[in-house]
Order: sequence, then structure tokens, then C-alpha cells
Amino acid sequence: WCASFAPVGRDLGLCATDLLGGSRPSLRSCCHGGMADGELIPIHTRNYDVEAFKNGDDQILLRGMVHDTKPPGLYIVGDSEPLTIHKMIVEVEVTFPQLVITRAEVVFDGFPNESCPGITTHYEKLVGLSIARGFTHKVRELFGGPRGCTHVTALLQAMAPVAVQCGWSMRVLSARAAIAAGVSNPTMEPEAAQRVFNQNLNTCHVWDENGSHVELVRKGGMPRPPINIRTRLAELGRDEDEWMRLRS
Repeated sequence: WCASFAPVGRDLGLCATDLLGGSRPSLRSCCHGGMADGELIPIHTRNYDVEAFKNGDDQILLRGMVHDTKPPGLYIVGDSEPLTIHKMIVEVEVTFPQLVITRAEVVFDGFPNESCPGITTHYEKLVGLSIARGFTHKVRELFGGPRGCTHVTALLQAMAPVAVQCGWSMRVLSARAAIAAGVSNPTMEPEAAQRVFNQNLNTCHVWDENGSHVELVRKGGMPRPPINIRTRLAELGRDEDEWMRLRS
């Protein structure tokens, strides 16, 4: 539960009681890099790290890692180094824009029991699955409980949204390539546009099918650039139309 509040690559070591009462930093300060104060004793850190790469015009490569450590000296008195408990790495290739897994590989680089790596080949069953809609349910069905590794399964669930996020990145790269080649920015085919719309629909409160954002898109409107892009463009002294031209 706590890890969901931590940015990628950092876990603040907070538990539910820390957030609900007692001596603790504010949640907002945590989000901006503030760490627990001296009255809180670190007992565990979990890091999720997921990277995505364009691997040709029609494929995305995802690499993810989950890494659990105990603070120095907690389990082994006098030890000055953090102790790795779990370190699992997952690599999957997915088609674009369909987001179907074509290859999956799991590596155990740190684990507590000799038999732990015996489950790695079981994750070859990922091949052929869509990493978009229904992926979390299917992962639990195939790899939940004794059918898999808890930590790899959690990592897969963290990787899936990254694949979906890559859609816009892939389209931005295509648009830039077109502009660099001196041709007009290619327009998304209606079928592809509908697929992107369906992938986002009802995934969160912003994309609620009855919400104002979806109503705007359905009417052919163009939402403003994301807040973080607008903010950064303003900091650079540039106009948000720059982003709109790239998207159109």
C-alpha cells in the first residue's frame, strides 16, 4: 500500500499508521523529495524501475526491475551495506500499436530460496497476451499464488501502464521523423484513433465515458497539452502551440 505513494525508483518506507497519525512528514513533502524524519526507523525499501524503448516502428521493448532491500545492520548486525532480499528483472517485447506481447523473459538476480528461479520459464505464458485491457486480471489468473512469483507478478502489473503510456511517445517520434523529412505530419487513421480512444476510455475518472474530457474528444475537440508540458514550455519561454502542432 505504501509503495503506491512513492515515485518510481524510491520507496519512503512509510506504513499506513505513519500516514494516518503520529510523527511523520506530510504526504506532499514526500512527493517533493522529503524523507522521513529521525523518529521513523527505516525497515524496508522496495524500488520499481521500468524503462521503455522504441524497437522499430512497430515494436516496444519494456524492461522492469523490482528490488527489495533491508537497511544496513537490520538483519546482519554490524553490516554497513543494504541487504538485497529480492531482485527480479523482466523484459518483454510488445507490438505497436496493438500492444500484444511477443517475447517475455524473467531473470532472478537476488532471491531468498534456491528454488525461487524455478518459476521463471512459467512466465513464457505471457506471449500472446494483450498488455492493455484485462492484463492485470489475466496475470493474476495465470501467475497468482503458487502459479508464480509474487514479486514478478507485482512488477508485471507496474509495467503494463508503461506500455500504454508509450503510445503517445511512439506517435511523437513518428511525427518528428515526418517533420524532419519535410513531409506533413501523418494523420492517424480513424481505426487507429478509435483504438487509442477505447484504450483510454474508463481507465480513470478523467476518462470517464460520461465526463467532460471524453465529451470534448467525442466532439472532435483537442484537449490542451498536459499541465507538466505546459509548465515546462512556459519555463523555456515557448508557446504551448508547439505541442499542439506536433499532436495534430
